[in-house]
Amino acid sequence: MTVSLEQLRRCHIAVDLGAARTRVFVKGVGLVVDEPSAAAVNTRTGALIAVGQFAEQMTGRTPGYIRVVRPVSGGTVVDIEMAQRMLRHLLGEKLRRTLRRKPRLRAAACTPHDADPLAQRAAVETMVGLGARRVELVDTLIAAAVGCGLPVEQPEATMILVCGAATTQVAVLSLGSIVTAQRIPVGGEAIDRAIVQHLRQHHELVLPSQSVRPLQLALRGNGLTPNGPESTEIHGRDVATGLARSVHVDTAAVREAIHTPLTAVLDGIGKVLRDCPPDLVADLADRGIRMVGGSALLPGLDQMLRDATGMPVQIAERPDVCAVLGLGAMLEGKIQPLDLSPLSR
Repeated sequence: MTVSLEQLRRCHIAVDLGAARTRVFVKGVGLVVDEPSAAAVNTRTGALIAVGQFAEQMTGRTPGYIRVVRPVSGGTVVDIEMAQRMLRHLLGEKLRRTLRRKPRLRAAACTPHDADPLAQRAAVETMVGLGARRVELVDTLIAAAVGCGLPVEQPEATMILVCGAATTQVAVLSLGSIVTAQRIPVGGEAIDRAIVQHLRQHHELVLPSQSVRPLQLALRGNGLTPNGPESTEIHGRDVATGLARSVHVDTAAVREAIHTPLTAVLDGIGKVLRDCPPDLVADLADRGIRMVGGSALLPGLDQMLRDATGMPVQIAERPDVCAVLGLGAMLEGKIQPLDLSPLSR
């Protein structure tokens, strides 16, 4: 674990800055913010027009002088000032006043596995901009494992797969630490691009930017699994005429289209298992893989992993908020560390 549980218990606020969504947990209150990581800016004046869900809805629908930006990419803050402004507006004036009353505000933030020093510094600077006097950084893999109820502090192997928007992280945990891990630059956005490219090449259909995520939801509702319906209706714009058109898409062909980017995830899981000690791999044969993250809900992904690895695969109860809830549980002292103090003679 990056920091001790004792240090985390002194924190007042936990933040998970993701490429797709930003989540904030306040100690003693719970999850107070769960909004898209987007902000709309007037390029003429520099004024912030909207943040969160409203800014997300404005994507692709704004005039030229309004730009929708995403200050977080791949779990790393790429625009510190905009991330600070976005967070301040997402928290709201009332909650900010409450936090300002604390004389020495401490914050905890999730960082991707093996984040470089620049990425860590960007996360710290973002929290300092909110008034934090001290910032503790916790590996997203540890926080997500705690949030989905895995016994990370015990001397037994647990394997977690964090499926994010831009990256996928896989790790084997034991005794509260990461034994071996892999960060794969493939996430939900790569799945979206594969589906959009398939529809353009095979059906000459262009999807609006706001329709990619609803398309996944539609396919999920129509059963993008071997046992689901054979086809589903998708609405978009014709490439040649530019007019609105509906087509019936073969779900088996879509499954084949998204299989290519997911191959990299399977390769990453295989590398982690090869680097893992044999005793821990034996534990994983029974316990399997726990999937968290918003992209874990991609229909058919869990079954694909079962077929490829031969291990049990389970999706967490609330996969999209596991990381911030795990960080919040550590803030509130709900996790008891295993005592590894030296034995007395």
